[in-house]
Amino acid sequence: MAASATASCPAAADEKRAAAVKAGRPARMANWRESAWWPWLKRVVVLGFLAFVAVLLVYQARTVEWAEVFSAMRAYPWAVLATAAAFAALSHLIYASFDLIGRHYTGHTLPAPTVMAVTFVSYAFNLNMGTIVGAIGMRVRLYTRLGLDAGTVTRIVGTSMLTNWLGYFLLAGLAFALWPPQLPEGWHLGTLALRALGAGMALLTLAYVAMCAFSRRREWQVRGQVIDLPGWRMALLQLLMSCSNWAVMGAALFVLLQGHVSYPLALNVLLIGAVAGLLSRVPAGLGVLESVVVALLMGTEGSPSRNALLAAVLCYRAVYYWIPLGVAALLYLGMEISARRLRARGA
Repeated sequence: MAASATASCPAAADEKRAAAVKAGRPARMANWRESAWWPWLKRVVVLGFLAFVAVLLVYQARTVEWAEVFSAMRAYPWAVLATAAAFAALSHLIYASFDLIGRHYTGHTLPAPTVMAVTFVSYAFNLNMGTIVGAIGMRVRLYTRLGLDAGTVTRIVGTSMLTNWLGYFLLAGLAFALWPPQLPEGWHLGTLALRALGAGMALLTLAYVAMCAFSRRREWQVRGQVIDLPGWRMALLQLLMSCSNWAVMGAALFVLLQGHVSYPLALNVLLIGAVAGLLSRVPAGLGVLESVVVALLMGTEGSPSRNALLAAVLCYRAVYYWIPLGVAALLYLGMEISARRLRARGA
């Protein structure tokens, strides 16, 4: 009787088989991911991509007259370097304040100077070694050693990242919409498309502020973490701090370009280079920012030579990436020694 019923309803049988196939896919995928060869395959793919990027960078680097680049770097006036370093220090100070928003958001009671020190260290390592090591790894290690639980650290990291990219979306959106750079032909993105992209980015940021101000639902749960929607004042503070940080970063690069290009163009190039470096997944975007600056500024009115552009970007790396990393490494070492002393006293 059951057999005849199944035969009389072939469509139902087909639906059952399809459901079984769909149900089996996640199980098979889970089995693949649990296989011994899966982690090795991921490592091989990542290493292969990094090797490909490295080969491209080496190939491009061989075409650069490095002697002239270093000569241009040595010729920089000390006043220009000092001004760029001051802008870089101001940017790091602003970014170090991002976790103070997370402190207010989560309600933890760590002292503000301690929070800013943790943020500065994580940001410097993030710039030079990537998000996993810096923005996440350093914060998790330092905050948990200071007594914060994993859930609180997760919310702090999320708030800081949101703050950073909210300002980026608004500032980049306005820059792309109002002062779009002339993109190389091989990028297949016209000025009109860039303006539309910029307008969409700016509107998305404003939508976040509007949601913070007017949304009736104030709480969501994502993967076991409760996310509370902040008020509109905090949202505006996030935008103000983040936009200020990105604007100061652009000012540092503008100073090193010594007036050969306008500030909006220098800011545009930096904003595009930041995302290009992030998407490339190369630590510190090494070589990516240099390529973006050369591609976007070579041939523009008043732009210096290729070697001078590379010298400007390398000086920018020195004052914004490498010097802060040295300071952060010493500060991190001091934090580790202090933590060990505290543990010894407690024991």
